[in-house]
Amino acid sequence: MAEQNDTNERTDRWTAVDHYTFNHLHANKPSATPSPSSLQHALSTSQARGLPDIAVSPSQGKFLKLQAQIARAKNILEIGTLGGYSTIWLASAGPDVSVVSIEVSEKHAEIARANIAHAEYAERVDVVVGAGLDVLPRLVEEVGMGRRERFDFLFVDADKENNWAYVDLSLGMMRRGAVVVVDNVVRKGQLARDDTGDSRVEGVRKLIESVGMDDRLDGVVLQTVGEKSYDGFLMAIVNS
Repeated sequence: MAEQNDTNERTDRWTAVDHYTFNHLHANKPSATPSPSSLQHALSTSQARGLPDIAVSPSQGKFLKLQAQIARAKNILEIGTLGGYSTIWLASAGPDVSVVSIEVSEKHAEIARANIAHAEYAERVDVVVGAGLDVLPRLVEEVGMGRRERFDFLFVDADKENNWAYVDLSLGMMRRGAVVVVDNVVRKGQLARDDTGDSRVEGVRKLIESVGMDDRLDGVVLQTVGEKSYDGFLMAIVNS
């Protein structure tokens, strides 16, 4: 859902449908949360500060929020903060929601914190700076020691090569029935090819094959089209 795409693959009708539906189902609603102005601020500020245009689309962000609400998630873990756009969506899932978001770049984390504060969700979000493979073991230890509650929802939108490592490490601190969503797994249809020579595709293939062999998870991949072009996501439920 959040990956830079070849503009040649964008289709005007996909974008038009996204804009039409999002405007009616969120942007034009007086009671919409997060507010359309705070979302636009996050996107505009991120662009002005030079962040890549790889955040989830508005419709995808709303989808994440609704999934977190369906799961009745209270504690959410996000790997890959970027400018905090998806983080704002997740934090808006309820007044008692808390989000821990891991971001490898100090610059991105600084921008994200400002965007999140502007959206008035700073008290709900903890942006942790560091590589996911370094931060996650610390979080696992904190959960194991009872210093942090287990997570109800995991959203992974970071370097694709480490997708499975992120999910595998996180499972030790997810409650039974928790939801896992991993972004950008279809790779413009390259997922089913084993000769791409692309380490990101190989990372996603490892994720899909590992989830398929792991009894702790039950998952599915859904392909998507829209203003972010053609891609898809993995959704899974934690069985144990």
